[in-house]
Amino acid sequence: MAKHFHYRIRSNGFTYERNQASIEREAALDGIYVIRTTVPTASASSEQAVRHYKELAKVERAFRSLKSVDLKIRPIHHHLEERVCAHVFLCMLAYYVEWHMRQALAPMLFDDDEPAAGEALRTSVVAPAQRSPSAEEKAQSKSTAEGLPVHSFQTLLQDLRTVALNTVQMGEETCQMVTAPTPLQQRAFDLLKVSCRA
Repeated sequence: MAKHFHYRIRSNGFTYERNQASIEREAALDGIYVIRTTVPTASASSEQAVRHYKELAKVERAFRSLKSVDLKIRPIHHHLEERVCAHVFLCMLAYYVEWHMRQALAPMLFDDDEPAAGEALRTSVVAPAQRSPSAEEKAQSKSTAEGLPVHSFQTLLQDLRTVALNTVQMGEETCQMVTAPTPLQQRAFDLLKVSCRA
């Protein structure tokens, strides 16, 4: 703040006044940011450069997921370099799998499964991001197009955890049976293109 004031300190007092020219110069730039890049305009237009810069939020979200929210890469209790590298590799691999699962399961999640429709609603690349009408509908109704409840990724995984492999014994005979999935669980398996059968 010192740049916005002129002040004098004397042995018998202290005086100050605003530096109006400095205040006006800074006010002219309020709300404006500049993105500078070495990428040639032929490779990325100004709009694409801004879009790529804004997509850094996805990278930051991924690191937050890795470190604390979902995968909890920290703390690392390994001391040997190769074990630390293996730990980080497995966490990155787990995030890669999670990312693909989120993409496939987007119709069942609060995530926007039609980001292009939301992008089309933006008036400019610097305008706030817009959610697609279908994502807004999911958020309002708390249900999918099929009438199933919408989940976060974590709550959907909790629901899927109830699918179990049971060993059934009748007399001398034993067999293994998987619990019958609920309609919600079956929809998740269909989207993931996996079978819950043993």
